[in-house]
Amino acid sequence: MSGYEAAGRRFRTESEYKAAKRDLKLIEEIKSKVHMEQPGEVISLCEALAEGKYRFESVIGNEFDDEVYELAEQYKSQGYTKSSRLPEGKRARKKAQKKQNKASGAKASSGKDKKKKAKPQASLEDYDADMRKAILEEMKRREKRRKLLVILCGITAIGCFSYFGVYSYFSDRTQMDYEELASLKGNYALAGAAAAPVTIHYTDEEEVELTVLPEYETLYNKNKKLIGWLKIDDTNIDYPVMQTANNEYYLDHNFNQEYDKNGSLFMDAACDVVHRNTNLIIYGHHMKSGKMFGNLNNYSSKDYCEKHSTIRFDTIYEKGLYQVMYVFRSRIYNEDEVVFKYYQFFDAASEKEFESNMQEMAALSLYDTGVRAAFGDELLTLSTCDSSEPDGRFVVVAKRIQQAYE
Repeated sequence: MSGYEAAGRRFRTESEYKAAKRDLKLIEEIKSKVHMEQPGEVISLCEALAEGKYRFESVIGNEFDDEVYELAEQYKSQGYTKSSRLPEGKRARKKAQKKQNKASGAKASSGKDKKKKAKPQASLEDYDADMRKAILEEMKRREKRRKLLVILCGITAIGCFSYFGVYSYFSDRTQMDYEELASLKGNYALAGAAAAPVTIHYTDEEEVELTVLPEYETLYNKNKKLIGWLKIDDTNIDYPVMQTANNEYYLDHNFNQEYDKNGSLFMDAACDVVHRNTNLIIYGHHMKSGKMFGNLNNYSSKDYCEKHSTIRFDTIYEKGLYQVMYVFRSRIYNEDEVVFKYYQFFDAASEKEFESNMQEMAALSLYDTGVRAAFGDELLTLSTCDSSEPDGRFVVVAKRIQQAYE
């Protein structure tokens, strides 16, 4: 490697080194014919180089080409042309050099921000047939890539605007829909037949007769999948809660059973509001807009929890007031993982089992609320997605403290 050195530069290969030596020889020949202190000769040399009369093979030759170009530009800026010729002699050359240096200094101080004029570029005719063909093919490939890039950028832009438009549409529609539903809560004008007792058949042998609360009769008439209403004061959480045998349906459908990426709040299909599970679980999307359970993770702050410590959840048959007990993060686990899975806790068959679940949640809780539950208490769990880990979940668990409220 150290043997491939020429004009203070090192070259990686012998062929590059030999090319540099050939350029040095060519530069010496040029300088023997051209007086660099003569403006006319330098300008003529610059044009000859641009026309391809001399061809360089290495960085040394390219640097000499640049030097000639810059010197020719300096002479031109002083008004010299190809026909210009200074008097011969040492004094004349010194005078010319002094003038050149002065002009260079003035240009450097006043024209630092000016762009250099582009060097004349070689044309295709300067290359042989094979090289011209290769250049043209490369130009075609670049043009195809450019067009493809423009198309992809266009598609991406359209996709982004479309996504934003759809997102805004669903967000606005959801807001208006739920404002309308909230106004229907307690509106008895459309209650009609729902005021009569609703008979629910659990098995062929069992019949339970229940009456829908008057304030939910109108909403129940609109959609029989309504199971309750969830409200947390001083927050945007004020929504109907749905329930079907399919936990997937209300992930992307609204109360009116239309497709809606916001989905709806829904109760787990395994929950039973009539025979009252130990724990009722309600799910909702964590929407960036704040819709549904988008702001539920505000409960990660103890101060926030203290200001919003009570949750109202009415089933369509009875009212209920709950107090926040645990707030924690969890995730969806594999079936074979032996770990507490809050989303599988619906009933406690014994006091021991109940206490075990309470201890698991207390250990996960982000802070101590001071609220405790005993075997026989009814619980409410609110669950939404959490981005802190894959398949993460943010969970708020509350204990029922009143059978009814005003």
